[in-house]
Amino acid sequence: MATEQASGTNDVAGFYEGLGQVLNKAWGENLHYGYWEDDADDSTVETATARLTDLLITALDPAPGAEVLDIGCGVGKPALQLVATRSVRVTGIAISEVEVEQAAQRAAEAGRADVAVFQYADAMAMPFADDSFDAAYAIESMLHMPDRGKAIAEAARVLRPGGRLAIADTVEIPPVGPEGRRVLDEICAAYHVSAFATADEYSELLAANGFVDVEIRDISDRVARTGVIMADAVAARRDELSRLSGPEPVDQYIDLMRRAAASPDNGYLVLTATLGAAARS
Repeated sequence: MATEQASGTNDVAGFYEGLGQVLNKAWGENLHYGYWEDDADDSTVETATARLTDLLITALDPAPGAEVLDIGCGVGKPALQLVATRSVRVTGIAISEVEVEQAAQRAAEAGRADVAVFQYADAMAMPFADDSFDAAYAIESMLHMPDRGKAIAEAARVLRPGGRLAIADTVEIPPVGPEGRRVLDEICAAYHVSAFATADEYSELLAANGFVDVEIRDISDRVARTGVIMADAVAARRDELSRLSGPEPVDQYIDLMRRAAASPDNGYLVLTATLGAAARS
């Protein structure tokens, strides 16, 4: 299993250091879904993605002085948004050395390197002592974990009792139809997704690792336009982006995002939970 996990994390790192860097140019530094209030909301991608980050910040609600863990920090945009709005210290981890370096550079440029630090780490084997953090969040990183249960167990280990965990993730909505399954399987293969979870699976994993007061919010309708807008953004810069990665992965991405956006079988959840005292007994 350790070898399989190492291989899986290397694949994910390669994705974010390859096509992920290309997508950053088309989509922006917040390489995650956007949140639009309603059909009339014409917010930009930058505003909508920042709104999704703010949704998690509000759900997490860290106290002043809290130590917060960002599981899968990307290039650091959500962490910098958090320290700009709350008096906390964030430690971001990623399995891409390139992204860690970019995140650290952004923190330095923003003058926040004292409260936003980034390091290479595997979320399934974190290099932190037990009870290190007051809160943790994961924005679209759990879907890449070869062992999602191990990642949640590690989050529970490094959180202090009473600590909050917030997760934003794409999920599958059963029962999944044949075309929906094809789309989900293609996403898994192309973008190194281990498997899409369901709401029930998340509930079970959180409970099994000592989390209580689990709240699940389905925001699928608020983020649904992400795939279409991202596909359009990539298509608009196809020639430029193809020079960076070749046309095949760019065209594949455009087609797959449009089909995924049209599928009713994939959704999006925001989950919050509190680590119970019993988790340490």
